[in-house]
Amino acid sequence: MSPSTSAPQPAHLKATYTSPTNAPLEVSTPLATFPTDPASVDQKTAYLGALRKATTALQECINIELTARMEEDNARDADSTATGKTGKTTDVDDVAEEDNYGEEVQGGDD
Repeated sequence: MSPSTSAPQPAHLKATYTSPTNAPLEVSTPLATFPTDPASVDQKTAYLGALRKATTALQECINIELTARMEEDNARDADSTATGKTGKTTDVDDVAEEDNYGEEVQGGDD
């Protein structure tokens, strides 16, 4: 049996998002060819630059899709609230939640 001589498959940077309320999202972007000479600083630098660009592009696609989904969820929640069909048990300030996303917020002065 001879070894396979087919060309290697191009690499892709891929992200998958799942949610209990939305369809899964999978985003993929092709990557530059990995350096052929591992000792070449120029090739490594070029590869890492391309990887950074691919990561930024992937992140932009994800942000656009998740923002659209958030707006759909908010519209659906507003419709549910207007018709009295909300399943929420607590009031959440969505604007404050978004403004403070990723931040540790100290308790307010009550």
